[in-house]
Amino acid sequence: MALMGKLRDKTHIVLYILVAAFVGLIIFEWGMNFTGPTQKRGGNVGAVNGQPISAGQYEQMYSLVSESFRQRNPGVEITSRIDAELREQAWNMAVDQALLDQLFKQYGVQVSDEEVLAAVNSDTNPPTIIRQNFTNPETGKIDRELLEKARKDPQAKEFWGRAEEMVTRELKIDKLLMALQTMAIVTDPEVTELVERQFTTFSGSFIPVPFSYAGPESKFPVKDEEITAWYEARKAQFRQPPVRNAEFVVFPLTPSSGDSLRVRKEIDALVSQFASAADDAEFVKIQSDLPESVNVTRTRADFSLAAGEEIFRPTTLAPGKIVGPVADQGYYRLLKIQSVATGEPMASASHILLSVNPVDRADVERGAALARKILGELQGGASFASLAAKYSQDRGNARTGGSLGWFTRERMVPEFSQVVFGARPGQIVGPVLTRFGLHIIRIDGFDNRQIVCSEVARQIKPSSLTSESIKRKAMLFQADASAKGFGETAKLQKLDVVKTGDFTRQSLVAQLGLDEAVASFAFGSKEGAVSEVITTESGFVVMKLLSVNDTGYRKLDDALKAMIRAELVKQKQGVALKAKLAELSKASGGSLDAIVAKDPSLRKVTSSLIRWRDGSIEGYGVDRRLVEAMAGMKLNRISVPVQTSNGYALVVLDARQLEAGVDAEAEKKRVLPQLRKVKQEQFFTAYFEAARRNAKIEDNR
Repeated sequence: MALMGKLRDKTHIVLYILVAAFVGLIIFEWGMNFTGPTQKRGGNVGAVNGQPISAGQYEQMYSLVSESFRQRNPGVEITSRIDAELREQAWNMAVDQALLDQLFKQYGVQVSDEEVLAAVNSDTNPPTIIRQNFTNPETGKIDRELLEKARKDPQAKEFWGRAEEMVTRELKIDKLLMALQTMAIVTDPEVTELVERQFTTFSGSFIPVPFSYAGPESKFPVKDEEITAWYEARKAQFRQPPVRNAEFVVFPLTPSSGDSLRVRKEIDALVSQFASAADDAEFVKIQSDLPESVNVTRTRADFSLAAGEEIFRPTTLAPGKIVGPVADQGYYRLLKIQSVATGEPMASASHILLSVNPVDRADVERGAALARKILGELQGGASFASLAAKYSQDRGNARTGGSLGWFTRERMVPEFSQVVFGARPGQIVGPVLTRFGLHIIRIDGFDNRQIVCSEVARQIKPSSLTSESIKRKAMLFQADASAKGFGETAKLQKLDVVKTGDFTRQSLVAQLGLDEAVASFAFGSKEGAVSEVITTESGFVVMKLLSVNDTGYRKLDDALKAMIRAELVKQKQGVALKAKLAELSKASGGSLDAIVAKDPSLRKVTSSLIRWRDGSIEGYGVDRRLVEAMAGMKLNRISVPVQTSNGYALVVLDARQLEAGVDAEAEKKRVLPQLRKVKQEQFFTAYFEAARRNAKIEDNR
């Protein structure tokens, strides 16, 4: 039993192993303990190409998946929503296992006992279960002494039986990959292009011209029959499983003030006990809803702004000090500080985001004009919070003054962090251009303190009385909605109606996640039906079913028509724009300067550093489509009109060269095995996806 205890300590009770890997497509995490498998129920829950999936197989998969979830998320309750997601994951794993077994049979893949033994004894390439559980962390090699003791321990008999199955499966997968890998061929031109793509740079000039240069959209009308023809020609792109579209109202399970007061009284009573506790770990384990919060490192970024302000007051930051109770993010927290130290610098800031396309200069200039207006209002005395609510397109925090809370330098994009961490508290800076748009930023403060503490946290949950009161409100709404109309009732009661958009039986629904009760209503009711009150983890829901689509294709609805219309308008603008640019090029004699001189609304961009690998154009931005076109151009000759991310361009390249110091032949030798592996992975992934797509899968759960 001492050895078994050592193994438990070594693997934290649960042994995670890779039992099947299909190039990153199929990765199974098996949780395993030494108490034996879960009880299996009889019968079958489905089949793959006629091969049954037993209820026992499915339940074992679910047991392993749920145990793995618990190990990765200690202290997190498995709600009905999470349970449904885990069961869907377990089902998909069972289907993939069946498909793999069929592929093993198709390719005659077999593994002998001798091969399993040789794999377990291998020091160069041991199976995953051996490597993960018997590697000496100090040497990085297999601890053979520990492994042999475990093999001889009678208590580990069941473990080794299951381990043998897993090693066998892993070896079979390796053989299957070997059988398929010859189908993925790498040619010399492919390697050459990859190296050139990685290290080639260009220099040259171009005139970017937006689609609008061809004329306003009204000049390019699109008929309904054109939209229908476009849709029918590409209908395969819109294949989908049966979907539903609905709207709903949520009555959230929000704790009442009485519920909050009750939890506050409970945790108030723990203050003196926590202060005098001889064993913090034991006390937290018993008293806290987050029992792992012992000797943890915390910074202001771990708390809400208000809670962080209270916890990190200079008067409270002392070893042995009890801080709280502090209300924070749905909990009351009580902290016992062990130590205070200096850590990584953090900043607190607020921003107003103006969404622009960073590679569209005209769009950036329009955003900059609005930014100047906002900065003028700030200088005139307007509050940052009110302007954030009015202008910011980061709606997640616009209503709270644009606050981003506390963050480290690495949590933000480099352009944003560079400005923030180079400013001073209270300063307003910007506009700063990032890939998200233009930011006007207010620096709210800096801090680098961190604490090590143990924490008792009590979640503020609604009582049964509160829950019943909220449910009654939902029931009254449901009755009125059924009698007087869903939308009208919601409007009268000033309730927010949430639109789901199209969703399948297995997809997540906005705000509701994966909920079996919601799916049962949606896929078991007629269009226009109003549900009874549905109980979910987040509250009570009343839903109206707006549309039913069991055709197997997305409907040509108004939203799709609008998308197709915009695409057809762009195509027509593109045709006209190409012709217009071709005329300008011909009339100018192939001179970009002559074209710009003739039409001052156009501009020439010159760049000495254009990178093929990432589509970056120094002094302009990123436009992968344009740079890809440059890769095939001849030097010192004006190009035909080439498409960009937002229109077309005329280009003259001056030079094309490899970066200094690059040995192309050496790079090709280095890249060849990597490219071969990537192509094999792509092939394996496509092969397995095709097998799954073409399989006859029966789900009778």
